[in-house]
Amino acid sequence: MNVDLFALALQHFAQAVGASKDKQIVLVLDRAGWHTSKTLTPPEGLHLLFLPPYAPELQPAEHLWPLSNEPLVNRHFHDLDELEDVQAQRCVFLQDSPDLIRSHTSFHWWPHPRGKL
Repeated sequence: MNVDLFALALQHFAQAVGASKDKQIVLVLDRAGWHTSKTLTPPEGLHLLFLPPYAPELQPAEHLWPLSNEPLVNRHFHDLDELEDVQAQRCVFLQDSPDLIRSHTSFHWWPHPRGKL
């Protein structure tokens, strides 16, 4: 990822959600370098709001890395294709394991669309 690619992604996102001077959109982001670059100009109607630094509890997706990386730890892969295959299999497993995902990302303070879980 880099600033130019992120700027392009923001343009596509703004178009998809209809951001404009009449429809203001706030996008919450972490503080990755390409998110906070001084050279980045968000499209009209799109406002970037940054999470505080060192606050993974505010970004539940951060708790997915250990689940995603589990089959990769302490392994040697002969080539990138083998690594990609193992990671793809893990992603399929995780996609089919919503309770496992929920157990790592549903915090007591996080609002749930259907009320309490």
